[in-house]
Amino acid sequence: MYAMEKIVPSYIEEYLRELIPQRDEFLSLLEAEAADTATYAPIIEPEVANLLSVLIKIHRPKRILELGTAIGYSAIVMAKAMGDGEIVTVERYDRMYERAICNIRRAGLSRVIKPVLDEAENALTWLDGGFDMIFLDSAKGQYLEFLPECMRLLKVGGILVSDDVLYKGEVTDEVGTEKRKVTIVKRLREYLKFISDCDFLRTSVLPIGNGVAISYKEKDYEKN
Repeated sequence: MYAMEKIVPSYIEEYLRELIPQRDEFLSLLEAEAADTATYAPIIEPEVANLLSVLIKIHRPKRILELGTAIGYSAIVMAKAMGDGEIVTVERYDRMYERAICNIRRAGLSRVIKPVLDEAENALTWLDGGFDMIFLDSAKGQYLEFLPECMRLLKVGGILVSDDVLYKGEVTDEVGTEKRKVTIVKRLREYLKFISDCDFLRTSVLPIGNGVAISYKEKDYEKN
């Protein structure tokens, strides 16, 4: 889990997390495994997991694409909220991919969740379209590069959810950004500016977790 000190004060974060209903036993087990130094893995924050569940209950997608599987936690969260349907989830690292497959089997969701071992930029070129929702949680500095193919794959009326877009609050403070993070921060700012200004998406950015952008696709994207 990541701290949100620069986005939301810790006392508000703690209160919001107290309001989240108790997750099922298996998800709690995955959270503990992800937090353990021996089995650490990056997973979405509880409030982001809850947001995804609510969005899925409202939007009722039948096909979801996730870029950035990690250990399968977020895919399992979405599958439990969705029920019947299909989730295609793409992961670049072998070890994470293998752990995700194991966890998806343990959750009894192999019929719903289809893991893919590939680079996101490559998978986006060969995947078939018709997705009702895309959850973008992969290489943060490449979100803008991924967008054209994401728009090809996302139906009009579909939802694009982009995670970690405020990057621990650093996108708001270029001057104070560490040198090694400058490029990522710059690219995230460009991405947020684009998805906020373009005429084919309606976007709202929420200051929860490390920042979540929710974009509704109003019409097809016409690349210049």
